Amino acid sequence: MKYLFLIRVDPDTEATDAEANPVPWITEMDERGARIVGNRLRPASEAKVVRIRRGEVLATEGPFTEAKELIGGFDLIECADDAEAIEIASKHPVARFGAVEVRRFWPFDAAA
Repeated sequence: MKYLFLIRVDPDTEATDAEANPVPWITEMDERGARIVGNRLRPASEAKVVRIRRGEVLATEGPFTEAKELIGGFDLIECADDAEAIEIASKHPVARFGAVEVRRFWPFDAAA
């Protein structure tokens, strides 16, 4: 099963470079064959939110919703089940000072 990990951080929380370093986690997950792809995201202040209303494209600068935590990155993981996904997420360094939201993909139905 494929899972999307949304790496959520509180912009007011300070972590040392050593605490936030994802390289050991990335290395372990790559060696396990669990990590498909992942990356940090540019700051939320650079985001664009796109909507279509009454046939008009509306692009808004920055995040539109207010939240304590912002999405700072993502990882796409392949694992056997929810238990393994939680185990992998618990090893992510951001889980110690932020949060890792674990979302399973809907199964792909080519006939749909």
